[in-house]
Amino acid sequence: QVQLVESGGGLVQVGGSLRLSCAASGRTFSSYTMGWFRQAPGKEREFVARIFWSGTNIYYADSVKGRFTISRGNTNNMVYLQMNSLKPEDTAVYYCAAKGDNYYGTTSGGYDYWGQGTQVTVSS
Repeated sequence: QVQLVESGGGLVQVGGSLRLSCAASGRTFSSYTMGWFRQAPGKEREFVARIFWSGTNIYYADSVKGRFTISRGNTNNMVYLQMNSLKPEDTAVYYCAAKGDNYYGTTSGGYDYWGQGTQVTVSS
């Protein structure tokens, strides 16, 4: 069974940075797609970024393009989301997700596995 555990969330001021980590276990992830989503209070879960386990096909939501960077660890089953120039509208619970195939979509329903989420709060 795939397990995803996020960490790295917290409280940061506007313009600050955070690095989220997702530890993946339970499978060989060589053909997986890994994604980051977020959900703010009262809003639907929205796509943030995704990466194929090969490190290719990186794609970002327009709202985070140029500020966030998704990456995968070279020697471990880790996926990262480096978040820079944070804004109050980035405040949300951030979720790591996995899909057992190359997946080009951005809908949360397309992912098979989810972590428990980590809270990111950006204060102004």
